[in-house]
Amino acid sequence: MDLFSTAENAENKKNQPLAEKMRPMKLKDFVGQEKILNTSLGKMIESGNLPSIIFFGPPGTGKTSLAKIISNTIDSRFVKINAALSGISELRGIIKEAADQRSFYHKNTILFIDEIHRFNKSQQDFLLPYVEEGRIILIGATTENPFFEINSALLSRVKIIRLEKLSANDIKKILQHAINFDESFENISVEDEALEIISDVADGDARIALNILEQMSFEEKISVENLKNILGEKIRKYDRHGNNHYDTASAFIKSMRGSDPNAAIFYLAKMIDGGEDINFIARRILICASEDVGNADPNALILANSAAQAVQHVGLPEARIILAQAVIYIATAPKSNSAYLAIDNALDDVRNKKNSDEVPIYLRDAHYNGAKFFNHGKNYKYPHDFENHFVKQNYLPKNFLGKKYYQPTEQGYEKNIKSYLEKVWGE
Repeated sequence: MDLFSTAENAENKKNQPLAEKMRPMKLKDFVGQEKILNTSLGKMIESGNLPSIIFFGPPGTGKTSLAKIISNTIDSRFVKINAALSGISELRGIIKEAADQRSFYHKNTILFIDEIHRFNKSQQDFLLPYVEEGRIILIGATTENPFFEINSALLSRVKIIRLEKLSANDIKKILQHAINFDESFENISVEDEALEIISDVADGDARIALNILEQMSFEEKISVENLKNILGEKIRKYDRHGNNHYDTASAFIKSMRGSDPNAAIFYLAKMIDGGEDINFIARRILICASEDVGNADPNALILANSAAQAVQHVGLPEARIILAQAVIYIATAPKSNSAYLAIDNALDDVRNKKNSDEVPIYLRDAHYNGAKFFNHGKNYKYPHDFENHFVKQNYLPKNFLGKKYYQPTEQGYEKNIKSYLEKVWGE
């Protein structure tokens, strides 16, 4: 490489977007995704023994950066294409070049395919033999669930690694690194609160955060005031980490408990608009479904759990609809907190009367060695041997006989439960 090429490369790097300039080149510089890097993936990268991989996760979580780090670490030729812009003819050329590189230079080729879910079936099938024989190491990146978008033959030949949305703390570390090491920020003062706001607004996407920061590089100060000129309506009074966060979450729960779907939806909208983590919202809905609806409508917990799983797959903005459906269902369902009271009262007894909770002899396990010698299980009445599959016998320890932890209400399905218990127990 001559002096002119070196100067040109330096100039090109200087003119790169900040997000590209700050892309980490080594694993130790990579921020976030500790869950996967501290386990199998980190070990595979360090050993250089890497299978073909598909990275699945939200935008800006480090899929491309990890691919380049892998290439640098295992000293491989790195080829990047975008599935939306590439076809089989380009793939043929890459495969041929990969074979030449291996034959003449003993060098592996990493083929990084961004948006791999955009490849059709024939394009995916074309890759199969070359992935299987190891002529290329395929690294795909997708924001879509690969189990829906990638055909099963290719899936069986790759390892799926899911990347999680970056935390606000991760984003802040990336911003601070950029400020410390990019010359654009040499003479710019920084307000910590401004970095906090950028980290929240980015919602787990490092690229968005760095793009906002880059716009701030033309200001004399990275401040909340100057940030308003760039973000405008994106800066809210809502504070995910302050009192307003807890007050809004509290009002949200109480509105569902109070059977007011309109108020519940309002507070849901406030949390979504304020950048609240959708998983935090989904957990609050799950808790309310059990604590405040319970067996008055057992389907509430099923729906809430399905919603919690669905929002992880879908993400915003569509997740707002799933959350709204669950919130409306919980708010309009009949209410009972009997399960909540039952377990807390039982826990109180268990914790305070530990010497009185021996399991009755006939309810103890009769299968382990020596159990029969102590008469464990003797005289136990098997309910299915009796009419209506029920027989009266005491199940509680002697010192707790007569205790009623579960007090079913007359609400919704729980009315049926109460009727059944009164029928079989005669109480």
